[in-house]
Amino acid sequence: MRRPIIVLFLSLLMLALPPAWGAERGALFKVSGSGHTMYLFGTMHVGLPEFYPLEPRIATAIQNASTLALEVDLMQDPARLGAAMQAHAMLAPGKPGFRERSPAFRQRVEQALKKAKIDPAAVARFKPWLVATTLTLAEYAAEGYQAELAVDIKLAQMARASKVPVIELESIATQFAMFDRLGVEEQWAFLEESVDMMESGKQRAELRQIVDAWGSADKAALDAVAAKVEGDTSVSGKFMQQVLLDERNGPLAEKLAALLAKQDKSVAAIGVLHLVGKNSVPALLGAKGLTVERVY
Repeated sequence: MRRPIIVLFLSLLMLALPPAWGAERGALFKVSGSGHTMYLFGTMHVGLPEFYPLEPRIATAIQNASTLALEVDLMQDPARLGAAMQAHAMLAPGKPGFRERSPAFRQRVEQALKKAKIDPAAVARFKPWLVATTLTLAEYAAEGYQAELAVDIKLAQMARASKVPVIELESIATQFAMFDRLGVEEQWAFLEESVDMMESGKQRAELRQIVDAWGSADKAALDAVAAKVEGDTSVSGKFMQQVLLDERNGPLAEKLAALLAKQDKSVAAIGVLHLVGKNSVPALLGAKGLTVERVY
């Protein structure tokens, strides 16, 4: 359960479900404190046309919101993505890329790239974690997923149409820097695990599991996904749980509690896996004495 979840996170930077109008998707919480309320919505960072329109409660909450808080807002200054890539995702001069690894490893990576219709030379200077991400995003695109239909982007568009301010809880540079903390050999293991998942077909199967859980707002299924992440001992699995979830959930909860104290009727939208599991953002908000109600 490691690769699809990690790439859903990263696709901020860059199978059909047939829900009817009004269908519940993801996870929605109502948080109360200091006389104010906030809706907290769990998103997918990739999308299909069939995800929309969103159900009326979240759509109305956005329309009437004082503020929409996102992990990052890719509609603001897209040049930041290029700067973050240069700082954290490109190999330094003289550092070996996948073409300098063993012949067997190089062949597997190049075969995966060619299958995804990616020129190996175009990604030769990418750090291993970005090669892995590029491969997986290409596979998702082949399944019909579109970055421009990510739920976070749609919410930002809805907010701006209603003249609702949009703020960021994190930054692209900070998110990229998390991956840059992986050691060199960990990054190579990360890439190898990704290729293994694609070759075995497990990646597509796990993606279907996540999408189905999100698309039907299935609490038990989302909890099952969270449990798989918590029990995953692979390099990418431990990185997902320890860094991308546990390490970020505390600061996210702090920022959301501060926003709630200052503003009424705000809406926060973050990746759905931040909202489930043992150390979820809703659990941390509840531990602060706030009232947290799961709507669905």
